[in-house]
Amino acid sequence: MVPVFLVIHEVKRTINEILIMNKAFDLIIFGGTGDLSLRKLLPSLYRAFLENKLDRQARIFLSTRKPDDYNNISDIAEKALHEFLTYNEFDQTQWSLFKDLIQPLFLDLSDIDKGWDEFVAQMEGYDDRDRIFYLATTPNVYGSTCEFLSEKSLITPNSRIVVEKPLGFDLQSAEEINAKMAQYFTEDQIYRIDHYLGKETVQNLMALRFSNSLFEQLWNANNIDHIQISINEQVGLEGRAGFYDKAGAMRDMVQNHLLQLLCLISMEPPAKLDAENIREEKIKVLKSLRPIIDEMVEKNTVRGQYQAGTINEKNVPSYIEELGNDKSQIETYVAIRAHIDNWRWSRVPFYLRTGKRLKRRSAEIVIQFKEVSHNIYSKEAGTPIPNRLIIQLQPEERMQLKLMAKDMNTLETKIKPVSLNLNFTTENEGFRSFAYKRLLLDAIAGNPTLFIHRDEVTSAWRWVDPIIEQWRKGQQPLQAYEAGSWGPEAANELLSKDNRHWIDIEDRSED
Repeated sequence: MVPVFLVIHEVKRTINEILIMNKAFDLIIFGGTGDLSLRKLLPSLYRAFLENKLDRQARIFLSTRKPDDYNNISDIAEKALHEFLTYNEFDQTQWSLFKDLIQPLFLDLSDIDKGWDEFVAQMEGYDDRDRIFYLATTPNVYGSTCEFLSEKSLITPNSRIVVEKPLGFDLQSAEEINAKMAQYFTEDQIYRIDHYLGKETVQNLMALRFSNSLFEQLWNANNIDHIQISINEQVGLEGRAGFYDKAGAMRDMVQNHLLQLLCLISMEPPAKLDAENIREEKIKVLKSLRPIIDEMVEKNTVRGQYQAGTINEKNVPSYIEELGNDKSQIETYVAIRAHIDNWRWSRVPFYLRTGKRLKRRSAEIVIQFKEVSHNIYSKEAGTPIPNRLIIQLQPEERMQLKLMAKDMNTLETKIKPVSLNLNFTTENEGFRSFAYKRLLLDAIAGNPTLFIHRDEVTSAWRWVDPIIEQWRKGQQPLQAYEAGSWGPEAANELLSKDNRHWIDIEDRSED
């Protein structure tokens, strides 16, 4: 039976979607012709349009400061849809209707005298609409953009602002950005996005935990040996060199994506399935993270940088070659051993890792249960392997539960590992998870459940900053790893010292 709170949540989502379909709105994407907008936002909005979840009177503004982009906005949008939609998604008839929603917006986010008065004129007569300002830009213009919106009286009581991660480069800069936004928007109007939270499989973590007594009874230090959270990328810089060499893997991935997944895996059951209660539980987790400071940084973290190697039989350059700066000490790989100091998770290590130019693209969570307390089988019969729950977020969205069972191919008493597999694509007809589509619809509907509160950002930076600061002191050198590998050997040693090892996406052996 589906729990009542999940039914209520989905009913609320359905009501919100109905309201969207019957309510015109204005969505203004600053950085409208940038990579994020063209690669993720526009395809997501087009998909929502195909599902009749956007009012046909809605307006989608794509801002640019390039005259050529302004004059050719429809061509740019159409090209992006052809490039980034999946096979057979683009429909010429539907595109001819969808493009009527798209409006060009010519302005400069750093200069209030360039285009802002024209923007005001385009908004006149639409004050009753919900306005969603999406900052698909670098964080350094968040403050000025909010200030200009205020000075031009474009912020209405039914306005919202959506901002991308990472919010700042450390606690101080994040606080400055948050404080600046708070001058013009209330906390309820600020939607800090982390697209991993929009993945249906990530949301399914809560359903898995809180809707199944089988797991909830076992979800603690008495039964779980350790937990691994991995986000592995094959790609390199992808045109983000200027940003990435200032951020690195810790700021780009750990401070947001990995810590958010850690929160969902480890948080206590919320009193209600709403934004306020979920945020409260996530913040409790972040505040319970054991600080990693001073000499503990070297013992509990690994930082690496990829060298030249081979991926999918193709030679790829090193980070330094790709960047064109042989002095860079930024990390492209991070592995961390973390602990949550509370009753549920006492003495259970959480191993986090992320990196670029790794062997395969993957994102998954591994829940490794403890061994059975007493083995009644002989060595000849086989050795029981601890149960393991694997939650895969990409490239596929599925779950696998590793169990022990009798070997049915022999009359002898032998045991072997078997897997219970759940593939959400095959189990749910028509299932296709598009995180940005879900989050955009939630932002349009005014549903903040899957967005990040200011206190979460603050708590995450407070844990991350001391690690980065210790690295900055130069006492922990970068570990080189070959592109196409699973990362530096030091990351394997981080676990081997605990008599554990990484469970790679392709490692489904009966170890």
